[in-house]
This record gives sequence, structure tokens and C-alpha cells, in this order.
Amino acid sequence: MKVEILNPAVEFHDTTVSYDRKPVLWNIDMTLPQGSLIGIIGPNGAGKSTLIKAAMGLLPLASGYVKIFDGDLDEHRKRVSYVPQRESVDWDFPTSAIDIVLMGRYAHIGLLGRISKKDRSLAMDCLEQVGMQAFAKRQISQLSGGQQQRVFLARALAQQADLYFMDEPFAGVDASTESAILNILRNLTQEGKTVIVVHHDLQSAAEFFDWIVLLNMRLIASAPIENVFTQNLLQETYGGKLTLLSEISELIKKRNIPSRENY
Repeated sequence: MKVEILNPAVEFHDTTVSYDRKPVLWNIDMTLPQGSLIGIIGPNGAGKSTLIKAAMGLLPLASGYVKIFDGDLDEHRKRVSYVPQRESVDWDFPTSAIDIVLMGRYAHIGLLGRISKKDRSLAMDCLEQVGMQAFAKRQISQLSGGQQQRVFLARALAQQADLYFMDEPFAGVDASTESAILNILRNLTQEGKTVIVVHHDLQSAAEFFDWIVLLNMRLIASAPIENVFTQNLLQETYGGKLTLLSEISELIKKRNIPSRENY
């Protein structure tokens, strides 16, 4: 299932990505809307992280192409921000939280550009938004996992992008950090920004997102949550690995999402 979008933030056209000539994503063809909080969900090994890395130009495409705001990524790179998985970052690198956040300004000033007082003020404001202003001078290696995740979110905010790709920003964080991150992401979409999140928890996905991409090496569905968050499509996505259908049914009822048989 896919839905056509008149004004997409991201378009995948017959996109295939391979590792060592072995395809891990097959012929992905979909458009994702601007101004939405979008969750990419599927089982382990489904290609979720691969999908956003391909969109960011971090992985080569075996076939097809990706468009950002109806153009090439290079045309709109300043408008796009990426938050990687926390596990992929070298947290022993000797730098402070404020310096990490200031890296978000490089898209605007260039790698050799001079950090201004305005940039520093903006960076502190971003740290304040994520509740980390008191840790501005703290070395990132001294922060907890949740605090590190908040700092990386602040860096993304400092970029002042229009499109955010986030790879499992909720993984391994405490409840307060999860709530803080979710509120920030919702505020971004209320401002017309587009946020695309790789997410591993099926149950919380029912509460977090208004648009869902179901992925398992191929596209199962991409549409508003009320159209795709159904037992049939979830079963198709997860197959025999899905053991939470009863719990998911309750979440569907709570959100007043109709079952597939009712539409």
C-alpha cells in the first residue's frame, strides 16, 4: 500500500540498495509528506537504517533514485539534518556538549567558517530546549546515554533544517528523555518541518507517529497510521515474529483506528 503525495518531502523511486551485491532493500517506491512525524518500523534486518542512509547519500544506490523536496540532495543539503544511532558515535572524542551542538551550524557557515556570538546563543537555546543547558561545558564522554541523545538532538535543532532523519532516537533512553524528545519532534512538525524516524518499538509507534512506513526489505505500506496500522499489514511485515497482536489490537482501539475489515 502506498499513498500519492502532491507535495512530498522525500521521494523514493524504484530504489534498491545492496551490500556486497546482496540487495537489502528492494525497489522502494514511495513519497513521504511534508510536515509529518513519520515512523519507519519493521523487524530487525528490515533495512530501516539503510533506507534513511540511502536518502542522505551515505550509501550508494544499486538502482533507482531519491529526491528531496523535488530535487537532488545536494540542492537542499542545508535543509536536511541527520541524527545517527548513538551506538555509531565515538563518545570518547574529547569535546564538550556545546561544541557538539555548534557542529549543527556548519551547514550554514561552512567547516572553516567562524562561530559567531549569534551561533553560540542559538546553540545554548537548543541545549535549553532539550534540558541540557547546565551541561554545556561537560565532556560528552561524561554524559549518560539519554543525555548524549539529547545533545545530538540539540545539534540537529541548531541546524534549523526543514527535514530531519533520525535513526532510533528513542533507543536506550529513560522515560523523561523519551517524553522530551517526542515533544520536540511534535513541535517541529507543528512548525511545518518533516521528521522521519527509524523506530524499533511497535507498541509506542502507535502513539508517536501520524504516518507509518512498514518495511521488511521491501515496502509493505506507507500511509497515515489509520490506514496501515492494522493486524493484517503488521502480520505481513513481521510474519511469524509478531507476537504482540493482542496488545496492538488494544492500541488500535484506543486510537480509534478501524480494523482493515471496516474500510
